[in-house]
Amino acid sequence: MGSHRRLPPSGPGRGAGAALCALSAAAAALGAVPAQASPHRDARAEVDRLYTEAERATEAYDRAGERAGVLRREVREAQDRIARGQQRVNTMRERLGSLAGAQYRSGGLDPAVALLLSDDPADYLDKAATLDRIDAQQAGQLKELRAALRDLAQQRTEAAGKLTALERSREAVAAHKRTVEHKLAQARRLLDSLPAGQRADFHQASRSGRTVLPDTGAPDVPDARAAAALAAARSALGRPYVWGATGPGGFDCSGLMQWSYEQAGIQLPRTSQEQLHAGRRIPLSEARPGDLIVYRSDASHVAMYAGNGQVIHAPYPGAPVRYDPVGVLPVSSVTRP
Repeated sequence: MGSHRRLPPSGPGRGAGAALCALSAAAAALGAVPAQASPHRDARAEVDRLYTEAERATEAYDRAGERAGVLRREVREAQDRIARGQQRVNTMRERLGSLAGAQYRSGGLDPAVALLLSDDPADYLDKAATLDRIDAQQAGQLKELRAALRDLAQQRTEAAGKLTALERSREAVAAHKRTVEHKLAQARRLLDSLPAGQRADFHQASRSGRTVLPDTGAPDVPDARAAAALAAARSALGRPYVWGATGPGGFDCSGLMQWSYEQAGIQLPRTSQEQLHAGRRIPLSEARPGDLIVYRSDASHVAMYAGNGQVIHAPYPGAPVRYDPVGVLPVSSVTRP
């Protein structure tokens, strides 16, 4: 179909082939036999579920990692401001110390006595006027120093808060990483429990995703930036799914979208949940190449519409970046960056 023809309906009503994970579609493509004839069907459904949960944990990992990166930059900037503020305070203290020393050296006697003992009363009066001006200057600088010290204390407090938040974000990154690795390890154990023939078929289906768009005519891409992003996504076809990765050697689902649009000069947010809001929402029936197709009610998966009813995406661990039908998962929304 052309890029503007009405797309097929999507969502839970599309049946088992559009169930909770792309692996379900792969299993359906293998022609899975009815449950009563396949004692390992439950294990394969569990693999689907674990990969789905791993992908959700991956998006949470990406989000926590992005937050940690922002906080690291903010902490560095705060530390730079504190260092500059401390240098300013030190300079002000030195200046005030010099003025105080000058006062001490010039004073020490009652002004009337000093005037009587002075060899040159006119010279003494000139010095006294200078000291009055120094006092006024010193008072102003003391006020400025107090303000600088207050600012410095506030900056230190804010920096301490950012450091605490950074530590919490690092802990979240580590926790999500453990969750991803645990889910993937469970999925691998379940796959290993399948008979050798079924396991081989499953892995073959995962690795043999299409890297050639069905020949139904070249899609029309009216926007130059979308065309550049789509070209980048096509160049990534066949590269592996790597959770937490943003390319160019491997990608998770949102990492592929971010990298592809970055090649077009557009900076997308890191996660699929954020990419959902990275442009204008449009109906699925109006999707055109380059649009982001966001899946599931929690927006935990994202792909790029490639035209002809197909998307390009990084499906799940063990599967390469590939084309799949737009309804491979339940579509939640479409965004045009």
